[in-house]
Amino acid sequence: MNRRNDVLLVDGYNMIGAWPELSRLKDHSLEDARDELLNMLADFQGFSGMQVYVIFDAHQMPGIGATYHQHKLTVVYTKEKETADECIERICSEWISRRRNVYVATSDMTEQHVIFGQGALRMSARELLIEIKENHKEIKQTITNPSTKKRHSIDSRVTDDVWAKLERIRRGQSSEDL
Repeated sequence: MNRRNDVLLVDGYNMIGAWPELSRLKDHSLEDARDELLNMLADFQGFSGMQVYVIFDAHQMPGIGATYHQHKLTVVYTKEKETADECIERICSEWISRRRNVYVATSDMTEQHVIFGQGALRMSARELLIEIKENHKEIKQTITNPSTKKRHSIDSRVTDDVWAKLERIRRGQSSEDL
């Protein structure tokens, strides 16, 4: 399935609470759970080609909200008094008007009904985790069993050092990190 023009909006804290590995991690460090979620979604974005937005609910925190890029993901912290659901609905309506498939990953049933009414496609936390795991298996299989049909493979000529630098570039890290 070609998803190069599709957009995925992810309710960050909903995924952290719903995915067992992240939920356990959250009990020790919410920041570590957020970082692991972003790493998983960066790999998913790189493999699927979807443009991924991760929205974290900051409605109980003072401030004007923030949007930044990490690993080429768009990470949004909502504005004061704005919930992640409200932010997702706003972003969803902006992207739907651009005639792209918009997926929203949340297990909040009310939110699923609202975004579905706007024309977005729903994806539960469980469905997204399954898709991420399937993508991870495909990546692993591709790495361990490269296709013999490739005539000009550079795999054997590129050092681990160079592969590590290329991976950091793929994840959107600055050249200073190289």
